[in-house]
Amino acid sequence: MSTERKNVLLRLDPAVHEAVSRWASAELRSVNAQIEILLRDALRRAGRLPNEVAPLPRRGRPPKD
Repeated sequence: MSTERKNVLLRLDPAVHEAVSRWASAELRSVNAQIEILLRDALRRAGRLPNEVAPLPRRGRPPKD
């Protein structure tokens, strides 16, 4: 399993981007993180999320040692 993340160019309708941006902001996420959550949820509901998919990186500051 690779921990490398893929870069993807995504073209969105400006109104869709604005809606996702507002949603992400309300949940204290980046637009990128919000889109990944939406995609993972759609894949899970469709029964197409691979078993080997890595968990999302944790948000916020790393824990103190």
